[in-house]
Amino acid sequence: MKVLNLGYIKEQRQKLNKTLQEVAVEIGMKNASTYMKYENGTYSFKAEQLPQLAKSLECNIEDFFS
Repeated sequence: MKVLNLGYIKEQRQKLNKTLQEVAVEIGMKNASTYMKYENGTYSFKAEQLPQLAKSLECNIEDFFS
């Protein structure tokens, strides 16, 4: 089973100078604090969230598993 590289997700967001709130809204979440829990690993991203997350972070889904 592949594991998401949460460090990559955070680094990519920061590289693009996007706030937690910006990414949260772009993937359909209401607020930054909820998204932060996903990015920090408290919650797990669902498979159906990954295409939107990849679009928001301007990368491929495969990049999340590097």
